Amino acid sequence: MPEQPDRRNLVRLPAPGARVVVRYLIPSGEATDALGELLSVDDQAVVVDGVRGVERILVTTIVAAKEVPPRPQRRPRGPE
Repeated sequence: MPEQPDRRNLVRLPAPGARVVVRYLIPSGEATDALGELLSVDDQAVVVDGVRGVERILVTTIVAAKEVPPRPQRRPRGPE
């Protein structure tokens, strides 16, 4: 059986504090995304604070990741 590639060498993440989207595999084999502030990165996992709360994502499950622009500001609603 071929050895799985070391994903740590395939994905580059920005410094903590950046807004990111991280696509990773869940146990069913499907991919899902975490979108939010990158809190930390180490050899084992990345931590993203997003809409679903703080998510710890194992590096070996990451398929893709990139920095994204800041969340758009909500426009105030005008008088009705």
